[in-house]
Amino acid sequence: MPVELTKPLSWKTAQGDEATVLAELQPNIVKPHVRDHLSVLFVRFDDAREARGFLCALAGLMKSAKEHLVEVETFKVAHARGTPYVGVGLSRTGYDALGIATAPADPSFRRGMRDALTREKLADPPRSSWDVAYRDRVDAVVLVGADTDAALTARRNEVLRLVPDSVTVLGEETGLSRVNERGEGIEHFGYVDGRSQPLFLTEDIDAEKHTTDGINEWDPAAPLGQVLVSDPAAPDPSVHFGSYFVFRKLEQNVRRFKQAESDLADALGLTGDDRERAGAMLVGRFEDGTPVTSNSGPGSHSPVGNDFSYDSDDLGQKCPFHAHIRKTNPRGSGGFEDPAEERGHLMARRGQTYGERSDDPNGDEPISARPTGGVGLLFMAFNSDLGDQFEFTQQIWANNTEFPRVPEGTKPPGLDLVIGQGPRAETTYAPSWGRNGATPADPAAQAVTMKGGEYFFMPSLAFLRNL
Repeated sequence: MPVELTKPLSWKTAQGDEATVLAELQPNIVKPHVRDHLSVLFVRFDDAREARGFLCALAGLMKSAKEHLVEVETFKVAHARGTPYVGVGLSRTGYDALGIATAPADPSFRRGMRDALTREKLADPPRSSWDVAYRDRVDAVVLVGADTDAALTARRNEVLRLVPDSVTVLGEETGLSRVNERGEGIEHFGYVDGRSQPLFLTEDIDAEKHTTDGINEWDPAAPLGQVLVSDPAAPDPSVHFGSYFVFRKLEQNVRRFKQAESDLADALGLTGDDRERAGAMLVGRFEDGTPVTSNSGPGSHSPVGNDFSYDSDDLGQKCPFHAHIRKTNPRGSGGFEDPAEERGHLMARRGQTYGERSDDPNGDEPISARPTGGVGLLFMAFNSDLGDQFEFTQQIWANNTEFPRVPEGTKPPGLDLVIGQGPRAETTYAPSWGRNGATPADPAAQAVTMKGGEYFFMPSLAFLRNL
C-alpha cells in the first residue's frame, strides 16, 4: 500500500511502508530535534569516490526519524538524554560532483540560491556582499546538534575525523539557543521564536490541541506531503523520502530594531508598559509570544497558545496587516487564496540563533548597548516544494507591498517590516488597540540582512548508506 502523503502520520502505530519511511528518514524533518548547541559545516567535493565514501561513513553516525521519536518518548518517561543529531544535505552541485544523474527535480533546487534569477525573485543582496563561504559552490551541508556543548563537540570531532583531503570545509556556523526568563527559545530581537509550526504527526497535533484547550480557530495539522518528497536516487523511492532544506544566514541589527520599536511607540503616544505594544505591532506577537490580537495581555499564559485567527481583526486595528506573523502566516485572511491553499505554503522552520553578545537580551538595557551586527538567525526550513513554500512566502507575502488584501480605501500593507526586503513606505497603525482610525508612522528601517545561503536536499538514510 503506497505511503499516504495527504494526511499526517501516526508514528506510534506506523506499520509496513509507513514504518519504513520513518526508519529511513533523517531526524528533524517531521519533528524538530533538540539542537541547543549546533554546528553547521559547508563542504565542497573534489573527488567523487572519496565524497561518496565520506557520506556513507557519515550515515553510520546518523539516527533515523523513528529512533529520534523513540528517544523523545523515553525522555518524557525516564528523562534519559538522547543522542546527538547529525543531518546531511546535498545541493544540486553536490549531486553533480557525486556523479548522480537522478537528482531531485525541484526547479528552484536546481537553480540554487546563488543564481541570479533566484536572487532577483527573493530581492536578495548581491553575492559579493555575502559571507565568503556562500559566494561560490557549496556541495553539501552537515549539521551536528546536541543539548550540551560537550556532546556537540564530541560528535563534531567524529564528523571531522571522517573528512578526507578531497573534501574541503568551506565554512562553519555555530548556533546557540537563547531563552527568556521562562526558558522559552527566543531570537535576538527578544521574541519567542518557533511558534505556529505545521505539525505532521498526529501525536503532536493531539498534544497541541490539549495544551490550548481545543483547537477552534487554528488547526496546526499538515499532511506529510507538505514536507516529504520521494528520494529519486534512493534504492526504493516509494518508501525512501527526503525533504528540501533552506539555509539562510540572517544577520540582525538589534540596536536598529529596538530603536524602531521606540520610535513607533513615540509616534503612537504609547507610555509605560504599553510601549511594548509597538514591537508587538511590528512582529504580531509580544515578546513572550502572546498574539497582539489576544484579549489577554503578555505574561498571561505559559506556554503561549497558538489558537487564534484574524477573523475579529479584518481591519487590522489590533494586528497591522504588515506585522511579520500576519504576512508570513495569514491564517486564512490573505484574501487572494482560500484558506486551504494558504496553508499549503507553510514550511517546517528549524531556525537557530547565532553570535555572542555582551548585553542581556532579557534585560532592560539602553538601546545603545544592543549589538548592531555579528548576531542573528540561522534560518532553516524543510519544504516539499521550494517555489510554493519558502520562495512564495518571501516573494509573494513578505516582499509584496500589496499583501494581504485590505479593505477598499485602506493603505496597502507594505513590506513585512522584519524580513521584508525592498523599499519601505510609510505605515499606519490604529491609534489605540482595536479602535478605528489610522496613525501614520515612518517605516521601521531594515534590521535583518541576508548574508548567504543555499538550497539542499536532505536525502534518505538508505541513499547515503548505498553510495
